[in-house]
Formats: sequence, structure tokens, C-alpha cells
Amino acid sequence: MKHFIGIDMGGTNIKTGIVDLSAGEVVHASVTPTLGRLGHEAVMGRIADQILETIQEGGFSTADIGGVGVGVPGVLDLDQGLVLFLPNLPGNWRNVALRRTLEAKTGLPAALLNDARAITYGEWKFGAGKGVDTIACFTLGTGIGGGLVIEGRLHLGIGGTGGELGHQCIDPNGPQCGCGGRGCLESLVSGPAIAALGVRAVLQGRTTSLGSLAGADLNNITPELIWQAARQGDPVANEIYELVGDYLGVAVSNILVTVGPRKVILAGGVAGAGDLLLNPIRRRIRLQVFMMPADQVEVVIASLGANAGILGVAAWAAQKLAK
Repeated sequence: MKHFIGIDMGGTNIKTGIVDLSAGEVVHASVTPTLGRLGHEAVMGRIADQILETIQEGGFSTADIGGVGVGVPGVLDLDQGLVLFLPNLPGNWRNVALRRTLEAKTGLPAALLNDARAITYGEWKFGAGKGVDTIACFTLGTGIGGGLVIEGRLHLGIGGTGGELGHQCIDPNGPQCGCGGRGCLESLVSGPAIAALGVRAVLQGRTTSLGSLAGADLNNITPELIWQAARQGDPVANEIYELVGDYLGVAVSNILVTVGPRKVILAGGVAGAGDLLLNPIRRRIRLQVFMMPADQVEVVIASLGANAGILGVAAWAAQKLAK
């Protein structure tokens, strides 16, 4: 069986992995800076070069590779292989023919997928969602992404935009979201939103250890620092995660009654808070959900870590390119 390549195209780094799909393992991986400031043509060239270099470094040839999957943090035209909009990279990423360019530069067939959908597919195929027919996945980081697998199929919706769980409205009078809407989950529970709650608490003079833990530099207040303080018993830090977890609980409750997943998976850096998020989510579900058997739904932390997207998009490429 041929191996497939999965690529996690981030704003800072491009991560490339050669994947053995039969084992669900990344057998060789490499990382290179994205250098988005150089523009989209240069970034596509760097991705193509990294594909070929990773194949060589891993002791493979292009004949051993069945295809390439690229997880892209933006809006895509999956059928045409175009990047329509890429919010977190500089340059003109509108209507960019990423698939065709990579195929021409590497000689390998390629498929694109939104990065959060790639993580969802990876966790369903190989990780915390393995063996379950229907899951919802929230990717919690600088932004909030998501994805759905429904009855064994990755749900794509119109043009691959289905599953944007981070942009459901939690509070219509809430803060403006980067997408243009108001009160989206992302505007309330993203990494920057959590950090801002910690900064605000310090500026308000509340009794908290956050300022001292940050070395009196507000720029050092991160979600990780806040959960560290919470685990040390800081009441303000615990209050922040109770609030954030409750917002997430509302979002999860919405998905339970509309989709009916058997598992809800939390992935991404913010999910490292673990029970600080899971406990208020579960409490909100008990208060909110009565029209489906919520006690039969597991809410868990993702299990594949940083490899989820690479594994998922490689598996997606294998499925897509087999057609």
C-alpha cells in the first residue's frame, strides 16, 4: 500500500508528514517556516520543495507516494482546489490555485481540506473518535474551528464550509468576531479571548496571582498561564475557565440537539486545560439538553496531538484521490 503525505499549513510553520495509513502513523516528518510575508507564490514553492525533500529524507521515492493532502486554515473551493480566502497569512490568497500548483511542482496528485476538518477527520479515523459513527470536533486555539463526521462521512456542506462550529452565535450582543459576526464562540473562548479575560482581571485590580505569575508583564498572560493559576487554586483564574467552559457548554449543547453526535472532541492548545473546561461543559449540558440522551454522549480531549491534522488530511487525500 502506498503512503500518503499530509501537510499542516500554518501561519508560522508548514508541517509535513509521510503517513502509513494502515498503521495510522506518521513515519517521517519535517517542519519549515511558512514565511508568509514573501507572498503566496513563494509559500506554495516552499510547500512543494518540502514535499520533495521530505520524501527523499524519509528514504522514499515519489513512486511510493499515493498523493498529498494539504490542511489549509481558510475558505476553500474543494472541487477546484482553490484557496478562496486565507485570513491569517499575509499576501493575496484569493482564488489561489494551490492544488494545481503543487501538482505541477511535485508531479503528485493533491487534495485540499480545511485544517479544522482535517483534525476532525484524523481524530475520527485514528484518534479519540475511532469506532464512533458520528462525532463533533472543536479545535480550540488562536481561533475556534470545528468539524463533523456524520454516520461515517466527513460533513462538508456547501463548498466545504459545513462544520464551522466556532462561528455559531452564543451571544448576539457579544463582541465582534473576526468573521464579521457578533458573539461567535470564537470571540468568547479563543486563546486571545481567554488571555484578555486574565489581563482585564489584573487591570481591574482583582485579587489574583496572574500578575505575579506573568512577571508583571501583561503580555505574558496566556491561556496556559491562567490554567496554571487555576490549578494552584487562584479563584479568578478558576472563574475565567468556568465562564469559558460554560460558553463552550452552550455550543456543545447546540450540537447535541442538532446533530446528535456520540462523541464531542476538544482539540488544540486551549484544550490542554482539560477538566477546567470539561467540568463546566458537562454541567451546562445537564442544565440545557433534554431532547436527546445526553448521558450517552462522551465529551473528551483529542488524543492525536499535533499529528491529528497531518493524519486526517493524508487519509482524506487517499479517499478523495481514489475516486
